[in-house]
Amino acid sequence: MSNTCFTPEVVDTLLDKLSSDDQFREQFLGNPALVLHTLGVDVDPAQVPSVRRLPSKEVLKANREAIKAKLSGQVGLIIFLVE
Repeated sequence: MSNTCFTPEVVDTLLDKLSSDDQFREQFLGNPALVLHTLGVDVDPAQVPSVRRLPSKEVLKANREAIKAKLSGQVGLIIFLVE
């Protein structure tokens, strides 16, 4: 089942992978719309920023709960805006 917003389960999976898996981070930066689709979230590829940067794995781990609060229920690719 695909949707256009981040469920708590998707956020947990996304943060787990982004904070520990270098290959997943590389794939996500290369084609975030496709990677999110595999997690059940559909985003319009036209909405993907052309310049993409992720927080470090350490920042993601240290700020997990705050990031979860920002992402849950959001539509699109707000992860690129999280500092």
